[in-house]
Amino acid sequence: MKILDIFQVDAFTDKKFKGNPAAVCILTEDLEDKDLLSIAEEMNLSETAFVKPIDGSSLKNAKTFSLRWFTPKAEVPLCGHGTLATCEVIFSKYKNSNEELIFKTLSGDLICKKTPLGISLDFPLDTPKKILPTTELLNALGITSFEDCILGEKTKKLVLRLKSSEEVLSINPDYEALKTLSFNFDVKGIGITAIGNDKYDFISRYFNPWMGVNEDPVTGSVHTLLANYFGEILNKKELSAYQASPRGGEMNLKIIEDRVKIIGKSVIVMKGEIYI
Repeated sequence: MKILDIFQVDAFTDKKFKGNPAAVCILTEDLEDKDLLSIAEEMNLSETAFVKPIDGSSLKNAKTFSLRWFTPKAEVPLCGHGTLATCEVIFSKYKNSNEELIFKTLSGDLICKKTPLGISLDFPLDTPKKILPTTELLNALGITSFEDCILGEKTKKLVLRLKSSEEVLSINPDYEALKTLSFNFDVKGIGITAIGNDKYDFISRYFNPWMGVNEDPVTGSVHTLLANYFGEILNKKELSAYQASPRGGEMNLKIIEDRVKIIGKSVIVMKGEIYI
């Protein structure tokens, strides 16, 4: 029997029971994918992160790690809140002495740093491509009009921009109808967004019932697309964002060439052991 440390962390928030909860499982050796998926199913959160030092050092001293993320149904190539949660565990619980961590992932090397505003995640910036949404998609979302519709070239996330933040808050999707939709191009999830108020440059919501997550509390990866999109519209390289799910979460974004720094806070709410 293997005994693994596992944590639950609320990411993109400084308050317990807000933001996006992720599980962080500490690996001492590689496990089969079926075991990783079983653990993710057991945790039943939008994502479970699996992290392991790969430079032969302890969790306290290591600088480079392997990192993978699983939903209860499948592995995903990029997960912002799972990465932020992992950093919080390594820095706070294992007292890692480095200011910067490097994660080897399916999306390449991700560099994370401590900053005065929180932990900064260095992610590849996504490129928006304008598309036309189908009538079936609009009906499933309950949207009668929209300002824009974009698809991320890298993340394959489809996002509709609405006229106001009030509209974003009022949308009540038909998740069963969303599950039946088919597209003639690859789509990894659906978002809605709008320009924000005095506090935030923009707000958003994100839905992915195909992966077992009707509404994701806070989605770091979709902000690699939204940062680029709203950066052009607002002519800004630094933006503040709020994901308006029932739990809510916030982050700061800094665009540097073809990368975006996603900066947020997180709170550890649970620690345990899992037996496999």
